[in-house]
Amino acid sequence: MKFPKLGHRLPAGFMSIKIAVGSVLFIVLLGVVGFMALENYTLVEAFYMTIITISTVGFTEVRALQTGGQLFASFLIILNIGVFAYALAVFSYFIVEGKVFKNIFTAMINQEIANLENHVIVCGYGRYGREISEHFFAHNQLFVVIESNPDKIELMRQSEEKILFVEADATTDEALLAAGIEKAGCFITALPGDADNVFTVLSARQLNPNLNIISRSVDSKSIKKLELAGANHVITPEQIGGFYMAMLVSKPGAIEFFSFLTSKYEEDVNFEEVAYEDLPEDMQHKAIKDLGLRRHSGANIIGYRNGEGKYTVNPAPEVVLTPGTSFIVLGDGFQLEKMKKYFKIKV
Repeated sequence: MKFPKLGHRLPAGFMSIKIAVGSVLFIVLLGVVGFMALENYTLVEAFYMTIITISTVGFTEVRALQTGGQLFASFLIILNIGVFAYALAVFSYFIVEGKVFKNIFTAMINQEIANLENHVIVCGYGRYGREISEHFFAHNQLFVVIESNPDKIELMRQSEEKILFVEADATTDEALLAAGIEKAGCFITALPGDADNVFTVLSARQLNPNLNIISRSVDSKSIKKLELAGANHVITPEQIGGFYMAMLVSKPGAIEFFSFLTSKYEEDVNFEEVAYEDLPEDMQHKAIKDLGLRRHSGANIIGYRNGEGKYTVNPAPEVVLTPGTSFIVLGDGFQLEKMKKYFKIKV
C-alpha cells in the first residue's frame, strides 16, 4: 500500500464550513418534517425529538414511537453518523490548519482597509517592499501591501508591527480594488519583473486617474514604458546606487550629511512637503519672509517646487506659493509638528 507523502492535503473545496453547516441544518430540517408527518408531533416536539435523536443523548421520547417513527429515527441516526463525522473533520481541519483564526484575522484586516482613505498601496513585499514598510511605520504613514507569495504573507503575519495586506496577485484589478485603490493617495509597485510593474501601473491608472504612482524599474529600458503606462515617477535602484557610490568619491561630505538626514536610525530629522492647497486661506498669498515659519516652528524652507515640477533650492524670501506649487521644509520631529500646527495642517 502506498501512503501519501507528508504535506499532502485534501482539496480545499472538500473541507467546506458551508457544506458542513448546511448538512447539519438539512438533517435537522429532515428530522422535524419527518416526525411531524409520521408521528403528528407539533413543531416544538418534532424539533426536540430530532435534537435528542441526532445528538444520541438518550432522553425519553415525547411519546412512544410507532413503527414508521422508529424506522425513521433509525435512518436519521445512521445518516447523522456521516454528517457528524464530516462536520467534526471540517472543524478539526480548520482548527489544526489555523483557518478559523486566519479567516477572522483576514476579515478584521479587510474591514480596516475598507475604512482607509488617502493611504499608500505597496505592491510586493520583497527587499524594497520591506524597506518601504519600515519607513512608513517610522513616519506613521497608513499603507496596504499586496502580496501573493505565501512565505512573504507569513512574514507579514508574524511582524511585530501590524501590517495591513491583501493576499492576491497585484496585477489583477480585484487585488487593487480590495486594497482600496479608489480611495488611495499614492501607489508604489516594487514587483521583481518590469512586465508586471507595467501591467500593474496601467491597471492602477485606469482605476484611479488622480493617483500618484511610483514604480520600480529593473531595466532602464523600461522607464519610458512605465511612464507611458501612467507612472508619475520611475525609480531604478541600480542607477541610484551607482550614483550614490560615485558621489561618495567626489563629494563625500555632502553625501554623508544627506545619509544622516535620511537614515532610518535618525528618525527625528525629516523633510515635509507643504503644498499651496495645504495652507489656510490667510497664508496662501504670503511670501516666505512674511510666513514667519522659522520664527514660529524652527523649521526651514529649503526648496520650492513650481507647477511644472521643477525645483529651486533655497528659494528667495520673496517667493510666494501659487496653486500647484509647494515648499520643501526641513526640520526635526518637534519642529515639523509645530509647523503643521502653525499652518493648521491635519496630521
